[in-house]
Amino acid sequence: MALGTDSGCNMDVCMSDRLVPSRKTCGTVGQLKMENDENWTPTNEYHDVLSQNILDKESLLDFKVLTFQNRPTKAASAPNELKVLYTANRDAVVRAKPTRVISQSAFKVLDAPGLVDDFYSHPIDWSQRDSLAVALGNMVYVFDVGSGQASPLLTLAEGTVTSLRWAGEGLHLSVGTSTGSTQLWDGTTQKQLRNLNGHAGRVGALAWHDHILSSGAADAEIHHHDVRVRDHLVATLAGAHTDLVCGLDYSSGGILASGGNDNKLCIWENTASQAPLNVLDGHDSAVKALKWCPFQRHVLASGGGSADRRLCLWNASSGRLLMAADAESQVTGIVWGHQEKELMTSHGYSRNQLSLWKYPSLAKSVDLEGHTGRILGLAQSPNSSVICSSSADETLRFWNVFTANEKKAPEQFAANPTLKTIR
Repeated sequence: MALGTDSGCNMDVCMSDRLVPSRKTCGTVGQLKMENDENWTPTNEYHDVLSQNILDKESLLDFKVLTFQNRPTKAASAPNELKVLYTANRDAVVRAKPTRVISQSAFKVLDAPGLVDDFYSHPIDWSQRDSLAVALGNMVYVFDVGSGQASPLLTLAEGTVTSLRWAGEGLHLSVGTSTGSTQLWDGTTQKQLRNLNGHAGRVGALAWHDHILSSGAADAEIHHHDVRVRDHLVATLAGAHTDLVCGLDYSSGGILASGGNDNKLCIWENTASQAPLNVLDGHDSAVKALKWCPFQRHVLASGGGSADRRLCLWNASSGRLLMAADAESQVTGIVWGHQEKELMTSHGYSRNQLSLWKYPSLAKSVDLEGHTGRILGLAQSPNSSVICSSSADETLRFWNVFTANEKKAPEQFAANPTLKTIR
């Protein structure tokens, strides 16, 4: 509506029906949504303060403008209120479950100098034989949890290690590199068995199903390698993803879930599938964190990056979103408790915390803090009770979280106070 020139009009008063704000600048949240890079962090003090006010728990979005000054008082009980003294069945006594106490601090901390601060990497994995593989730049070390001894496994002549994954029995370790090759090593003899080439970019994720090793890379392709035969490349999956494949995980039944930097989550029915069974578009950022539920078939947990910060539960067979929760920080890893119906997530900027969630409500139980840098990955002990977190602060921290799986023998952590580093 235009302003008139009538003498009765006050020119100091705006008579327009709406105001259009200036949009010359872009805030921190806008940058996160536009930049398709999960390694983004604040570059100065102003950005850091701004992000804390916008993204942290005390967000202004949670501030309530209208609140009651005086809360209504609870109505007094009637003097002759009926009291229920006995249950219908006195033999059915309800016994409260013992409360599980979770320590707020890690019980073991190891130095990991050279651990690369890269959101898209998978720098640790824990084998069924109780060996923890750790990627430190262009080197891989194997830490024997029982003895507390660490030994070097390999040193790359070119590039860095981007992903680690033990085969099911814990004898062989697959190593993805920034040059696009995938190496296969014998963890017992510490010898390289094969070099699996084929990708045109860095290897972003690895996953095993029996004798098939699947790799996802920056060329947006997933390759299936049959490690038993000479011509190892038995299938190439292209077209479903349009950017780096940074998350892969197989269910016990052989269903493959793949997440990419294109914000897509794809479900592949088996290793022979040439097209995804479902494509799930529920995240607004990179999907690196993926983990199948060990006790509920077809349930998949996924986490989004810094512009999404959501934890989601899916029915993978139908593609239906079961539940979602705000994780408050980018999600970098997920593990499940085998005895308790719970799952734990690791996070990056801005809180760098571990969070424990109830299943299926996704009600948060506790946050575990201690890392001073982005948590890059999680690994779970063979009996599922202990969680190891790797961080950009160049430390590995071990946490007692879940009840030990009765089918697995508990680990014997070496009480060696002189052990300062995994090197």
